[in-house]
Amino acid sequence: MSDLLFSSAQLGPITLRNKVVMAPMTRARSLGNVPGPLVAEYYAQRASAGLIIVEGTAPNADGLGYARIPGLFNDAQVAGWKLVTDAVHAREGRIFVQFMHCGRIGHPLNLPEGAEIVAPSAVKAGGEMWTDQQQMQPHPEPRALTTAEVKQVIQDFAKAAKLAVEAGFDGVELHAANGYLLEQFLNPNTNQRTDEYGGSPENRARFVLEVADATIAAIGAERTGIRLSPWGTFNDMGAYEGVNDFYEYLATELQRRNLVYLHLINPETIKAPAASADTVGLMRRAFTNTFILSSEYDAAKAEAELQKGRADLVAFGRPFISNPDLPERMEAGAKLAEGDQATYYAPAPEGFHIGYTDYPALAEAQQSA
Repeated sequence: MSDLLFSSAQLGPITLRNKVVMAPMTRARSLGNVPGPLVAEYYAQRASAGLIIVEGTAPNADGLGYARIPGLFNDAQVAGWKLVTDAVHAREGRIFVQFMHCGRIGHPLNLPEGAEIVAPSAVKAGGEMWTDQQQMQPHPEPRALTTAEVKQVIQDFAKAAKLAVEAGFDGVELHAANGYLLEQFLNPNTNQRTDEYGGSPENRARFVLEVADATIAAIGAERTGIRLSPWGTFNDMGAYEGVNDFYEYLATELQRRNLVYLHLINPETIKAPAASADTVGLMRRAFTNTFILSSEYDAAKAEAELQKGRADLVAFGRPFISNPDLPERMEAGAKLAEGDQATYYAPAPEGFHIGYTDYPALAEAQQSA
C-alpha cells in the first residue's frame, strides 16, 4: 500500500507537502486576544504539516467567548498573526486561520468592554464556561441578534477575511461546527427565528451561505474553506430530524460556491445515530472539491480513508500538541509522545510555554534520552 498520507497535494492554488492537516485547537495563549511570539513559535514548530489550520479566532469582539483566545479584527491582531504566518512560511509551511464566532458559548467576563453574548435566538446553553476572574461560571442567556445585526456580522466575517490575507494567511476556514455561532443558525434547537434566517432548512442555512458568499467576495473561493459537524452535540446543541438531508443540501450549496475545501468532523467517531453511517458518503458526493476528514485518526486510519477515496486530506488534533513533528514521526513509525491535558488550555505555574512550545521533536527527544 502506497503512503498517500505523506505525498503532496494541491489545495486550490497552493501545494501542500503532505496530506496531514493540523486541526484547529484552542490553546488559550493569546493575552489580550492578541497572538504573540510564543504563538508564532508554537505554529512554526508544527510547520511540517501539509496544512496548519490555526485555533478558533474571533472575527469581531462579540465572538470572543473564551478566555485568552485570539481575534482578527484590529491592527494589533493583524500584527500578531503576521508574526505567526511569517514564522510558518519561513519553514515552507501553509497556514489557514479558522474564524470562530462563539455566539452563545461564552461569558461576559471573557469579552472586551462593549461586547456582549449574542446568538440567533435567546436560548441559553447548558454547562459552564471558564473565566480567569471567577473560574467556572454558567453560560448566560444570549441576546438574539436583530436581522440588521445578522447582516452586520456577515460583513464582519468578510472584513476579517481581508485582514487575514493582510496578516499573511493562505486562506480562512469558517467554523460552522461544534456548536458555535454558525452552527447555532443551522440547528433548529438554537435557531428559533421567524425572519429570513430561521424556520425552513433553507432559511437556517442562509446565514452560513451568506457568510461564505461574503468571504468569497472578499478574498476568493480558492482561499475559503469551511468546517461542519453534522450529528454533533458538543456545546449542548441537541439532535434533530432530517440531519442528512439538511447537510446534503448545505454541501451541495457550498460546492456551487466552489469553496476550496470542506472539513468534516466524521460523525462515525462520535457515537452518532445509525443514520450517520451514510453522512460522509453523501457529503463526499455532494462536495467534490478538497474533502478533509477529522476526528480520532491515526496514520493507519488516515491512510485507509485516502486509499478508499473518502478523503483528500486528513486532520489530526491532539497528537500535534505533544508531537510538533507529527508527520515525520508517523512516517517513521515512531512512538508518539503523550500530551499533558492539564496544560491544554491553562498555563502551568512556570509559564505559558509549558505544555505548549516545550514538547521536543523526535530527534531532540532521542538525543536527550
